[in-house]
Amino acid sequence: MSVFTHLVVELGRLLEPVLAESATAAAIVLFTLLVRLALFPLGRAAFRAATPAAGCLPVLLQLPVFFLMYRSFSSGDELLAHRLFAAPLGARWSGALEAGGVFGAQGLVFLGLFAAIAVVAAWSAVRGRRAAAAAPAVAPVPPAVKGAGAAPAPTAEQLAAVRRLGGVLPLLSFGTLITAAVVPLAAGLYLLTTTAWSVAERAWLQRRAAGAAAGTAAGAKPGV
Repeated sequence: MSVFTHLVVELGRLLEPVLAESATAAAIVLFTLLVRLALFPLGRAAFRAATPAAGCLPVLLQLPVFFLMYRSFSSGDELLAHRLFAAPLGARWSGALEAGGVFGAQGLVFLGLFAAIAVVAAWSAVRGRRAAAAAPAVAPVPPAVKGAGAAPAPTAEQLAAVRRLGGVLPLLSFGTLITAAVVPLAAGLYLLTTTAWSVAERAWLQRRAAGAAAGTAAGAKPGV
């Protein structure tokens, strides 16, 4: 038994008195939240870097975890016996369609998963486009960094490229729908949870940054 499997099994046992047969599915969600919490400092540093590409680092670091999740629910592991409502955690959408069709017992579980992922992806896309539209056309150079030895300010073309990339990247969240349709249900739960965390984390960091900027601007006013 791998460390990942052991941890999920133990978390499932703790949740079983409350969630019964869906306890392991809840354990996967809880495990994903713990992973994202551990990666939060990297996500915050990537946000402060102010480049869309910097946000790829936390995603890359999650790939080994996703691979373990995929392997655990694709092989003859003891986790395959667990379910989320009527659907086995090792089931795929194709199997659910064969078992009862789109609106069968298993199919409805997958439809609920797809709907939740679509909501998160739409939220991400809307926030990303708003942030890109609100980005300044030219970044002012703070007085403290002007002068000899200061890094050159980004050009208008560079800022425009960053804005376009920032508007396109959130749309990639919809690609999670395709992935969730071909991987085991357990991996789909992981994708939903980590994507929702990413969007909520960025929204929170943006709100904090906006509040800090507003406070700085208010403090810089004469007579304040």
